Amino acid sequence: MQRDLTNGKITVNILLFALPLMVGNLLQQMYNIADTWVVGRYVGEGALAAVGSSYSLMTFLTSIIIGLCMGSGTAISIQYGRRESGKMRQSVYMSFVLIAAITILLNIIVWAGMNVILTWLNIPADVRPLMRDYLNIIYAGILAVFLYNYFANILRAIGNSTLPVVFLAISAVLNIALDLLFVIVFHWGVRGAAAATVIAQYVSAIGMAAYVLVRCPELRPAKSDCVWDRENLSGILSQSVMTSVQQSIMNLGILMVQGIVNGFGTVVMAAFAAAVKIDAFAYMPVQDFGNAFSTYVAQNYGAGKTDRIKKGIKSSLITVAVFCAVISSVIFAFASRLMEIFVGADKTDVVSVGAHYLQIEGACYIGIGILFMLYGYYRAIDKPRMSVVLTVASLGTRVVLAYTLSRIAFIGVTGIWVSVPIGWVLADVIGCVYYVCRCRKMYVC
Repeated sequence: MQRDLTNGKITVNILLFALPLMVGNLLQQMYNIADTWVVGRYVGEGALAAVGSSYSLMTFLTSIIIGLCMGSGTAISIQYGRRESGKMRQSVYMSFVLIAAITILLNIIVWAGMNVILTWLNIPADVRPLMRDYLNIIYAGILAVFLYNYFANILRAIGNSTLPVVFLAISAVLNIALDLLFVIVFHWGVRGAAAATVIAQYVSAIGMAAYVLVRCPELRPAKSDCVWDRENLSGILSQSVMTSVQQSIMNLGILMVQGIVNGFGTVVMAAFAAAVKIDAFAYMPVQDFGNAFSTYVAQNYGAGKTDRIKKGIKSSLITVAVFCAVISSVIFAFASRLMEIFVGADKTDVVSVGAHYLQIEGACYIGIGILFMLYGYYRAIDKPRMSVVLTVASLGTRVVLAYTLSRIAFIGVTGIWVSVPIGWVLADVIGCVYYVCRCRKMYVC
């Protein structure tokens, strides 16, 4: 279903647009959650640590591609709001060729630099062979990540957030089924988990690409659209590169933190691997709401409807605050029970470390909820550089504090955990102050 966000009820339309994004992200999370659950339950702590550390690395690598796709989607969304159909199709052509080339280059680099990456991440000797086996296969799915996210983002740019969920649902179910088959029945270990993920990723990617090319003529470039326009390309690059930088910096910071975590041994690595999945799962809806809010602002910014942007900010802020209060309470109260889903109640040391992480993060989800709104807002009003500033502030604070506090004996690994919400709050303050001082007057009075 295609939704025009420049008209109609504001909160209802944003929520209806956001719901498929939430379902889709939920299904996307199931890829690695399925791997984590299966190897944690049926292979062992070492395999869980390997898959968990691989997840942080792959999140960083794919964030570069996803950021480029999100940025091009924002540029297309603004053109859609302005009803510039010819320019929009031209943007589809240019952005696809550009991001495809970057994806292929990235794939070559990570395959060639496998050993260097594992050394930089400080992977323990007992985990390294398992992680290498997992990554050698999972890298083959990077192209699928590009195809799915590219076509999903351009569909969302014109108000269709439902169709991507359909293809993702099919591949998520397939991934779980193949995980169970390859790991439990065939005993392929981490290789089986990786193969299941890659196969499922290509199913959703090919399905999305085929649907858009066949069923969406407004997004399908004609021969006359396949030209390189410098002005249009400049707008796409401004959005895509800055969004990619923002996404990759964010995940580079997480990857650096993963390196600190790895220094505390296999138990902490396994606990962190499971806890991060729960953490991401918990705040995922506000992340998707922030993306929906961004599309809403972009369409209205393109259409020149600044009054609707102002009203959307107020209603969205209330929605995010209510959700974060509820989910924070749930995570804080049931942290240990949630950890036992992945590692079993008998792994008391792993459960204890993971629950401690979740209770610290879970109490502060309002911080990241506001931050996702700020990311989406600045991206939508064609100020993606501000999103980069907020990311650097948040992740820079997190990395510096994590390195510093974790070296203090009586704080230890807790220093890594508390650095996260401190980074969120600092970025929120910077983003809100900039909005009050500059953007409220310039864009939405």
